[in-house]
Amino acid sequence: MGPGFVAGVLGVLILSHAAYSTIQYRSLLKITEEEFSGPPINVVVELLLGLVFCIWAALTVPGQFRSILPHSEENRVVSLPANLDFMIFNHRGKAFPLDVDLKLK
Repeated sequence: MGPGFVAGVLGVLILSHAAYSTIQYRSLLKITEEEFSGPPINVVVELLLGLVFCIWAALTVPGQFRSILPHSEENRVVSLPANLDFMIFNHRGKAFPLDVDLKLK
């Protein structure tokens, strides 16, 4: 568990608390029969802080980017005819006749 993962968990917890605070604030407004004009400023600050933590975690947890070398043999994809998982025989092409005699006029 690195610092990015901890920041992600903390960000999700902060966002959850901001959502709970907004729901609680709206229920308080319903009791006092006031109109909801927007969340309080502390909830907005929580949302922004949680967003920053979640973005930081999303950028740091996956790891470092690696360069893709186009001429490397490790990057070669198996050709599609050799890979039977990609061969599809049930398609709309079977509705067409096999022998098509097209003549240009």
